[in-house]
Parts: sequence; C-alpha cells; structure tokens
Amino acid sequence: MVRVNNIIIECIRGDITAQPDIDVIVNAANKQLAPGGGVAGAIHRKAGPLLYQECKGLAPIETGQAVITKGYNLPNPHVIHTVGPVYSEEKNPAEKLALCFENCLRLADKNRLTSIAFPAISTGIFGYPVEEAAEVSIKAVLRTVPSLSSIKMIRFVLFDQDSFEIFEQKMKEMYERESYT
Repeated sequence: MVRVNNIIIECIRGDITAQPDIDVIVNAANKQLAPGGGVAGAIHRKAGPLLYQECKGLAPIETGQAVITKGYNLPNPHVIHTVGPVYSEEKNPAEKLALCFENCLRLADKNRLTSIAFPAISTGIFGYPVEEAAEVSIKAVLRTVPSLSSIKMIRFVLFDQDSFEIFEQKMKEMYERESYT
C-alpha cells in the first residue's frame, strides 16, 4: 500500500466481485460489453442479467473507452466497463492500456465516487504480459492521481498469486522511483 495525494493505492489478491467496501469495480470488457470469460464473465454472472441489459444500450465501445453502469447484484453500486488492448493486434498497446486506467479514474471521479477496484486489464485472453501491464497500469494511475478530486482509494485486485506479486513489486518500485516517499 502507498499513499499519493492522500489517495491510498493498494494491491490485493482476491476476487474483484467480492469487494464490498468499493464504490465501483472495473470490468475488463469486450467491445460489445457482453458476458464472456475471465473478469467479464465473473462480473456478469454475479451482477445478474440486468447488467447485460443495461450494457447493450451502451455498446459498442472502443479500446480505451470507459462507460459506467449500475452494479445490480454485486456488492458495489457501480461497474465501469473498459476495453483493453489485444496485445498482439494493437500498434501501441501501452498507450491504449494506459487510456483504460485514465478514463476509468476520470469517469469514477466525475461521478463523485470515492473508491475503485481494477483487475489486471488485458492480461488474460488479450495476451498482455503481466509484468509489462503492471508497469503501464500503475504508471497511468500515478500520472492521473493529481487530477482526481473525489477518489480516496484505488485498489488493484489480482486473481492469482503471480500477478499479485508482480503488481505489488512494480508498485513499490515505481512509488520509490517517483520519489513519493
């Protein structure tokens, strides 16, 4: 855990659909915002069918964009959906991945939400290497933090131990490198 501009940023190992203390969780979505596998499938299953009904009216969205919906049966009032880059198909995957985090944070802040939880966007079926994704993701968050007014907690929720350890280590390295201490 680190603190930047009075915002707590932390990494935990867990299930993004089981974060009851968070206002909004982020869905690593597909362009149609449809249920699928991985994070999107887990979120849609737990939220129930009304989530997809709302998503249909917002789709399609492009890589890097973010839209917000209700959380329905999730313990969170809201879900922000963003489409990460497919690593092997994107000309500049780092730019698109950073845009996902920046747009999600700005949308949460615009909606006066105080806490947000992110998965490791694009690291599953979209093929983004976890170590590279961790660096891009954390850098985008640290770069966006100074412009936020309502957010007080940013959480990375990593499903597996390897991803958790990589994100945790990258966050410590980048925090120290940027001289926030």
